[in-house]
Amino acid sequence: MAIVAELLRAEENGAISFGNHKLAQKTKVEDFEHAGDLYKVKTYQAMTKLEKNGMFLYESVPGTSVLSFQETERGVSFVAEGDEDAQLTVGLKDDTEYEVSAGGISIGRMRTNLGGKLSLSVELAGAGEVAVEITQV
Repeated sequence: MAIVAELLRAEENGAISFGNHKLAQKTKVEDFEHAGDLYKVKTYQAMTKLEKNGMFLYESVPGTSVLSFQETERGVSFVAEGDEDAQLTVGLKDDTEYEVSAGGISIGRMRTNLGGKLSLSVELAGAGEVAVEITQV
């Protein structure tokens, strides 16, 4: 498993990777500039949270390490890693329907709430990592 030792980093393909689910103490990185935006991450074993320009973007309970997080006009994709099953919440467009898949298997269509949040559970115990894709319908 590939935790993100620097907590938040830019990837060559334009994606970002963040979080460290192995940390015992809460640690954060603020004002990380990437593609004209400012990111902030807080992470440790119990929780990982990412903000972009002061707005909610991602949260997991318990904490996860997230690789290749990419946003597009139509959604997001990333790989979540962790030692335990996790509840993920992703910030997207308000009151919008998305097709969601985890580990290459369709979970089905889900609608964000009025705040634009979409929540899903991923099975990480034993698997270690799961690719997640959320695409606007």
